[in-house]
Order: sequence, then C-alpha cells, then structure tokens
Amino acid sequence: MQTELSTQLGVEHAVFGFTPFPAVAAAISRAGGFGVLGAVRYTAPDDLRRDLDWIEAHVDGKPYGLDVVMPAKKVEGVSEADVEAMIPEGHRDFVRDTLAKYGVPELAEGEAAGWRITGWMEQVARSQLDVAFDYPIRLLANALGSPPPDVVSRAHEHGVLVAALAGSARHARKHQQAGIDIVVAQGYEAGGHTGEIASMVLTPEVVEAVDPLPVLAAGGIGSGRQAAAALALGAQGVWLGSVWLTTAEADLHSPALTRKLLAAGSGDTVRSRALTGKPARQLRTEWTDAWDDPQGPGTLPMPLQGLLVAEAVSRIQKHEVDPLLGTPVGQIVGRMNEVRSVQAVFDDLTRGFEQAVDRVNRVAGRSGQ
Repeated sequence: MQTELSTQLGVEHAVFGFTPFPAVAAAISRAGGFGVLGAVRYTAPDDLRRDLDWIEAHVDGKPYGLDVVMPAKKVEGVSEADVEAMIPEGHRDFVRDTLAKYGVPELAEGEAAGWRITGWMEQVARSQLDVAFDYPIRLLANALGSPPPDVVSRAHEHGVLVAALAGSARHARKHQQAGIDIVVAQGYEAGGHTGEIASMVLTPEVVEAVDPLPVLAAGGIGSGRQAAAALALGAQGVWLGSVWLTTAEADLHSPALTRKLLAAGSGDTVRSRALTGKPARQLRTEWTDAWDDPQGPGTLPMPLQGLLVAEAVSRIQKHEVDPLLGTPVGQIVGRMNEVRSVQAVFDDLTRGFEQAVDRVNRVAGRSGQ
C-alpha cells in the first residue's frame, strides 16, 4: 500500500494512525504505517517528553509524528482562569444536576480532574512544540486547521512536514495558501471534530482543490477495501483514528467503555457539541442527549464547554457510569467488534487492500477486452 507520500516518509504502508496512546503510535509505525501521537492532553511538557522518550525506545527507528490542537491566530495573555470565569453559573448548575440525577460519585479528595482541553491555548501548544522539535518527528499535524505561520516555518526548518485537517475544499485551499504540506480530508463519518461532507464526496473535491499537494482521506475507513477506495479517489494515504481504540495496545482505563465500543453499531454515534463546544462525533449517550436537548441550556463555545465538563467527564469515566459513558469515535465503530493487536489490524488492512485491488484489476481487465 505504497504511494509517493509514503515513500517520501519511508513507510511501508500509506496508513497514518492518529492515537492518544504512545504504545499504539509506536506499534503502528513498527507495523509499517505512520504513528501520530495526539498531544492535546499533555498540559505538562515533562509528560509529553516522557512519552516521546518511550516512543523513541520502542519504535525501532521507524518514523512517527505529533498531532496538536492549535488555533491559526495567536491568542496571548489569556489564562485558564480567565476562561473559567466566562462560564455561566447556570451551566455549572446543569452539570451538577445531571451528575446528581445519575448518582455519579465525586472524585477522591486531591484527585485531579484528568484531561482538560487546554492544549488549544497558545502557551500550552507552544510548550508542546518546544518538546516535540527535540525529537526526530517527521510530521506535525494540526487538528484546528493551519497552525500559525511561524509554527509552519519552524517545522520546515526542522525538516518536518506539516499537515492540517479540512472538512471542505474551501478549508483545504486555505491550508495550501498557508504553506501546509499535506491536507487531511476528514469526512462526516469521522470521530472527533468533523464537518458535514461525507468522505466519498469530500476526498475527490479536496484532491482536485489542492493538487499537487498530497491528501490523506479520513472518516469511515477501517478496512482494506475502504483504504483502496480512498486511494482510488485520489488520496495518497488514509488517516485512521477510531479503529485503534479497541486494540490491545490502547489504554482506555475502562473495561466498560471498551465493551460499549465493541457492542456499538455504525448508527450509535452522534455529532454533538457536548464534549468541546465544537461538533464532534462520539458515542451517543444520555450525556450527549442531555446537552442536545432543546430544553437544556445548550453548549458553550470552545474552549468553555471543554473546561466546563472536564471534571464531570473524569468522574463519569472513573466510575464507569454506563448511561453517560462515551468517547469520541467514528461511524466505523460498527466494524470494531473484537479486541485485536495493532499488527492484526494492519494484517487485515493490507490483506483487504490487496483483495480489493485485485478485484478492481479483474473488472478493469474484463471491461478492456
């Protein structure tokens, strides 16, 4: 499954795997793909350094990258406390009332609230980059579009390619104008923050819009046949995220959540603003239903919503409160029916890709006779 881009990066298969788990990222690269570690949860530079050290020790010299969440425009002089102060008390009451309704226990005294969406903030994202450029990363991806121009220049000075996610051809053209090297066309089916255009429509539109820039297809891809379809649409690789959540190397810290993912069908997700304030595809739960209910207070814009619900999400996850327990995941969750190793996922992807290509070649051969 090789393309010009995979050859440029020195990987065997044009499969780019986004994951928050260092063990999964390293396993993806070892299997012949390109592991990309999500950095948004690292608010302490030393924690990111520790995990990049681990990847370096376990990636067998294979290439890997980092994904950050960084706004295109600088936002300086705004602290987390400043943002917290913008959250209305009525929204805090709604969170407290919802948790009380489901009997969600408090965190233990002194226990941190876990992951908070602060990686978007200028000082946090830049501290992540200060660490990342000390390592031989080959790719820097940004989930919020094009990073600031100085970040693009800095990456290029280190010989690092820059990728940005796009949900429309218009967004993709802006990335090209900003000097981005790779555009990730993220379709409606994808997990996490995603737009409203399905992958089958979006991928060829983006390919045509930014030619000759390489495009990676994302959203609704979890099999070799789907990867072959993406390349047939003009993509130079696929960007996979959801499929790694149920791999043996993933560390969800929640058997209950793993069970929910394995049992979910492709119709059991919803695009909701409940987690971050921006539309993000995730498992549909009574938590997302509560926030999407028109009788409720409605969600806050990013990053207020993420800060508002951070402790609540940590409590729900820690105590595995099943009706409320969820995670960002794409519609491909319907194929995630068993726990497999990253290598097993790759074996299935490559085998399915080869079968799909053979099938198309046979059809093409018959039509050419």
